[in-house]
Amino acid sequence: MSINKCNFAGEYNRYLFMGRRFFYVPLSVLLLATTCLVSSCGQGGGGISHATNKLTLDTILVDSRHHLEGDTTKPYCDIHVSFVYPIESQIANLDSLQHFFVSTLFGPAYEDLAPADAVEAYIKSYVDNYNRDAVIYRETTGNSGVPYSLLPEHNHEGNGDADSDRFYSYYENISNSIVYNRNELISLQVKQSNNKGGAASYQLFRNHVYNLRKGSPVPESDLFNAGYDTALRQIIIASLLEQNRVKSIDELEELGFFGIQEILPNKNFLLNEEGIIYTFNKGEYSAYQLEAPEILIPYGAIRSLLRENSIASKLANLK
Repeated sequence: MSINKCNFAGEYNRYLFMGRRFFYVPLSVLLLATTCLVSSCGQGGGGISHATNKLTLDTILVDSRHHLEGDTTKPYCDIHVSFVYPIESQIANLDSLQHFFVSTLFGPAYEDLAPADAVEAYIKSYVDNYNRDAVIYRETTGNSGVPYSLLPEHNHEGNGDADSDRFYSYYENISNSIVYNRNELISLQVKQSNNKGGAASYQLFRNHVYNLRKGSPVPESDLFNAGYDTALRQIIIASLLEQNRVKSIDELEELGFFGIQEILPNKNFLLNEEGIIYTFNKGEYSAYQLEAPEILIPYGAIRSLLRENSIASKLANLK
């Protein structure tokens, strides 16, 4: 859904910090379907509800640019934040739930902050780190701002480009999204991408599952019986072979995968009513040039591995 923030003038609050506009946009304006107050449709699946969770969500959107020394002719860092978080829950303790959302997006150092404060603190830290990197570059190169890789002794093509006599610009995009919000569970995915100069960009997916009734994250070990990790290996390999339309591990390696014979579940999972979804980030078992593999393991394929009365076994019984 494409949003032009200019169309919502007067419909959101504006906060100012670091000389930039801080936009707080009610999620009801952006995503009409995300306020979930559906009544329970009965009980099933070992005592979990079939209903959409009674959860009210908002979002904070930020686009911020900071130039070195406040000079618009100099390099800059861009940071884009899209943070979805709960403002009301009829099941879970709201403070604990907000701490979980803050921690999963920004890290444990921010978890005790309110959502808006966490966004502000994270952006300030990002800008401060950028400024420190610029100082380190200058001290390392003994130059007013030429990137280390562009100095003559490191430039194998000869002279440095006159247009490249500056410290690099950086960017970061960080966002979270709820991919499953039913049966007293939230499956949450964080996506983070960044570039610190040059052609290389990095992307990371972090998956989290939260049990609203218990008020705590769901660890992988709670889902399975002992020995599950090696038992899942062949299922993961078979899925990778099918996704990439090849018949052997050797062929996968020719495409840019590595270490597949030793692949194991990596705790980076989501849950939904269909099964368990694992994401393997770039560089984990595959080259950065490939898309991050995502493996859906249907509950029907692993019923014998699921721990009795675990949330996964209850979801499996809904089928």
